[in-house]
Amino acid sequence: MANRAGTVALPSDLVDVTALLDAYFDVVPDPSDPVQRVAFGTSGHRGSSLKASFNEAHIAAITQAIVEYRDREGVTGPLFMGKDTHALSEPAQNTALEVLAANGVTVRIDARGAFTPTPAVSHAILAYNATRTDKADGIVITPSHNPPADGGFKYNPPHGGPADSDATNWIAARANELMEGGLREVRRVPAAQAQKAEGIGTYDFLQHYVEDLPAVLNLDAIRASGLSIGADPMGGASVDYWGAIAENHNLNLTVVNPAVDPQFGFMTLDWDEKIRMDCSSPYAMASLIARASEFDIATGNDADADRHGIVTPDGGLMNPNHYLAVAIDYLYRNRPSWRGDAVIGKTLVSSSIIDRVAADLGRVLVEVPVGFKWFVPGLLTGEVAFGGEESAGASFLRQDGGPWSTDKDGILLALLASEITAVSGKSPSQHYARLTERFGAPVYARIDAAASREQKAALGKLSPSDVTATTLAGEDITARLTEAPGNGAPVGGLKVTTENAWFAARPSGTEDVYKIYAESFKGEDHLKQVQAEAKALVDGVIGA
Repeated sequence: MANRAGTVALPSDLVDVTALLDAYFDVVPDPSDPVQRVAFGTSGHRGSSLKASFNEAHIAAITQAIVEYRDREGVTGPLFMGKDTHALSEPAQNTALEVLAANGVTVRIDARGAFTPTPAVSHAILAYNATRTDKADGIVITPSHNPPADGGFKYNPPHGGPADSDATNWIAARANELMEGGLREVRRVPAAQAQKAEGIGTYDFLQHYVEDLPAVLNLDAIRASGLSIGADPMGGASVDYWGAIAENHNLNLTVVNPAVDPQFGFMTLDWDEKIRMDCSSPYAMASLIARASEFDIATGNDADADRHGIVTPDGGLMNPNHYLAVAIDYLYRNRPSWRGDAVIGKTLVSSSIIDRVAADLGRVLVEVPVGFKWFVPGLLTGEVAFGGEESAGASFLRQDGGPWSTDKDGILLALLASEITAVSGKSPSQHYARLTERFGAPVYARIDAAASREQKAALGKLSPSDVTATTLAGEDITARLTEAPGNGAPVGGLKVTTENAWFAARPSGTEDVYKIYAESFKGEDHLKQVQAEAKALVDGVIGA
């Protein structure tokens, strides 16, 4: 049977929303089962009510743990809370409100009762904390680009970005204690009482975010150019934002698909025939790619709008790494008020063409482990003017050099593509072609390799001395890294570099595989050689 990736979902692909919501309330997770415990990844706790991994008990326990964490850290300001369009987000928000109200926490939810992108929550936290001493924090209820059956719950401390491991480890451990104790220590009031509680109020996330955009982007240039822009929210939380951006700033912008459907039945299937709102996937973005010729620039966002996908008439869907390089090159040449010593931040599995762009700009490049949390301190101070991940997540500073958001902002990066096109007269993909003429054209890929839990653990604990090889795909090895060069933090795996290639191997947090990221400036054949030798090298070290 032919693979259906890139084709519109069929009724048989759709989740049963009623069963999903029933399971949220009816299924009681077993905290002795590792799969059913609270576990924070790089973007909070995720799971499905159908698998007993995202249920009422989880959210009640996590919220109580966050309340106690706030007390521990002396956070006394309001908690800004947003939700995306996944079916489990609404009941999870209600559960959280019941716990927050019972604990006397001041909460601000969307004034329109609508959906809130992750960057709008980060923006709200920073705006509040800029002028007050009683610091605010936030919760975003989203599993990001995950399938419709999933839910997600993440905490943003007063710095506005993703919580670091110290915070998430404490919150997860306490939440699991609370579940083990049958939630007896969780304070909670009925939903009707929570809605009327004194501390529960509203905030117009959309208005504050949309009206502040000229502080971070050259919207005048976009408006004057008359560019035809297509924006696809992919059924996510940015749906109302794009219409408001078009109207408030008088842009020639069309919301390509304004539909919101918890089954996401309008989506085209991803590579594995699952519905996944991944705006960096050519399969999930197939509908927008097919309409590329209708617009000067077209963009997509995932369900919480922290990721971006850029589609141009001449280049189709851009590889996220390619767009990061273009964005960095453009911004550092067109933001004169940014600090002259502001560095460029990238994750260690992002493309090395960024290294070459940074060197050409005369800017220091700071390479950190996977996870946007590593960019937060620098974005707050202005030391890092741009932080980006290979998974299509990035943010950058306001035009005056102050922080805009300390979480990934897919709306911002999507609008930047229009600014680049308007100011330069060239699309981002044309800019990337120009960069490759100067610096070479890298080929990049990620593959999975089988590994047991013990082997994955061994990979996460490697030291550089464990790698005895001296060459990789015909070139001398120039570095063996188990700590990120930008901040010395453990990478949870291994990166090996040569003059024209590199690979990084990291264990998967959810599957019995490890991931091999690899890149070569010497073509596809060389990349395949790098991948093969990387797998043999890693397997030899971890005993796979």
